Amino acid sequence: MRMRANHSGTGKRHDGRFAIGCAIAGISALAAVSAPIAPVTQARADEEQPFRLCADPTNLPFSSDSPAQPGFYVEIGQALAKALGRPIAYDWYKSYFGKRTVRVTLLGKQCDAMIGLPRSDDFMGPAVIFSSTVAKEGYALVTAKDRAVGGVDDLRGKRVAVQFASTPQNLLASRDDIEKVTVLSPEEGMKALDAGKADVAFIWGPVAGWLNTTAYQDRYRIQLTEGEGLAWDAAIGFAKTSTELRDRVDAVLPQLAPVIADLAVKYGLPAGQPVRFGAAQAAPSGVTTGNGTKLAQVANVVATETKGDALPKNAEAVSNGKEIFNGTCAHCHGPDAVQSERKIDLRLLRHRYGDDMHDTYLKTVHEGRPAKGMPAWKEVFTDDQFENIYAFLMTVQVESND
Repeated sequence: MRMRANHSGTGKRHDGRFAIGCAIAGISALAAVSAPIAPVTQARADEEQPFRLCADPTNLPFSSDSPAQPGFYVEIGQALAKALGRPIAYDWYKSYFGKRTVRVTLLGKQCDAMIGLPRSDDFMGPAVIFSSTVAKEGYALVTAKDRAVGGVDDLRGKRVAVQFASTPQNLLASRDDIEKVTVLSPEEGMKALDAGKADVAFIWGPVAGWLNTTAYQDRYRIQLTEGEGLAWDAAIGFAKTSTELRDRVDAVLPQLAPVIADLAVKYGLPAGQPVRFGAAQAAPSGVTTGNGTKLAQVANVVATETKGDALPKNAEAVSNGKEIFNGTCAHCHGPDAVQSERKIDLRLLRHRYGDDMHDTYLKTVHEGRPAKGMPAWKEVFTDDQFENIYAFLMTVQVESND
């Protein structure tokens, strides 16, 4: 699920989001008289209820509240509701706050399901359960039609547009033989490529494919990538209490496979054999690797190294803080607080501020730094949550990343 940097808001909501009370009462009464008939009556009542989906109203190619261009996941939802024999209703909610969006909408019972969540137990499990995979999401390499990339060494000597604070930027950070052209969005990456300012764009694949289809007349080759933090399976998420609905959805998904494949083509989602970026140790800065050498995401090596004096006593606080951080802060400061841009690398807080680190941190997260694009979070999180985030950040502090 691509989390967009928008202001949060609930948007418009459709009517008919709740069960029909008289139907439920009728089922209870009938069950007392004739138990065998009750399941049939319940099934009919379910069919009368809308299949409620939560989606971002401005997140093409995945979702939109525009009937003209509803989006890949919205159209999957429509096909799914039809297969289930139920009407469909949407609760529109922008996804700026990441996991908090899921808590407010899906876990807040505003919808029955949310399409496009990463299919992983690490993503809000066990509170969220998942359907089988409906799509593959991740970063992609965008090049001219006559150029293909077979691995990281094919990028040597090239100008590569990478998204700011993204996995590709961290992945290539140690390679002096690859010129990085930093962009803020997939749109900027495509523009840099089209203007001849980059030879390759290593950017968010679904948007790259959508733009190639709609704005660039299919003039570019788009190759999926795979590796740590580069790609994941997308599925339909449900609250853990909705196992029956999840199973019903899983039962009809196979018959929708041709529809989903056609929609993927319609919305330009990248397909084909992915380019593999492996998990081997990255080469040090200034060292050129030979053919076949694989790069690691440098991030994970540093972020998991904890200093003895930085280990907090409460491991649960660290875990909670890490979850909040990766759901809210990682889009600017990097997954697990790993960031190749020194000025916003939060692993250097202790190095910068010493004994003032805690006070500086609290002031910053409470008041924000509007001039630098950071919002104030004091109305969003509690003091305990701020302390949990701080506990997590303490585990990743380093003396310097030079």
